[in-house]
Amino acid sequence: MPHSFGYRARTRDMFKRGFKEHGPIKISTYLVNYRVGDIVDIKANAAQQKGMPHKYYHGRTGIVYNVTPHAVGVIVYKVVGNRYIEKRVNLRVEHVKHSKCRQEFLDRVKRNHEAHVAAKEKGERVSLKRVPAGPREAHIVSTAGNAPQTMAPVAYETKI
Repeated sequence: MPHSFGYRARTRDMFKRGFKEHGPIKISTYLVNYRVGDIVDIKANAAQQKGMPHKYYHGRTGIVYNVTPHAVGVIVYKVVGNRYIEKRVNLRVEHVKHSKCRQEFLDRVKRNHEAHVAAKEKGERVSLKRVPAGPREAHIVSTAGNAPQTMAPVAYETKI
């Protein structure tokens, strides 16, 4: 039998509520303030069907461009062919949450600023660039109190 091509086709698992997250929506969801320019993650909440995003936008990250009493407008970039198209999606606040994607960057900026100020007081220069973890230091393994052991696989036994 051919499958359907509806607006919510093949979203059984996508829109499912999480474990122990069923029931009415928490009041704290409505108390979050959104401002223009905030980065938000779009995650559809199946308990509220109004203002729900299309399945394509579920899990995407966008920027708030409009705020209304019950909803926010979000700009999301969609790949169409060989270009990006700016899509403006209006969603109720139940389906968005502030993104944490920028938090690590903001923490690093704060840490770098503190290190820069401390180095300037001492009158020295400090490198604020991220450095990848290099190879581990060389060391010698002694066999003095550590006798080598020969490893062999255990024979497989069938117990029926």
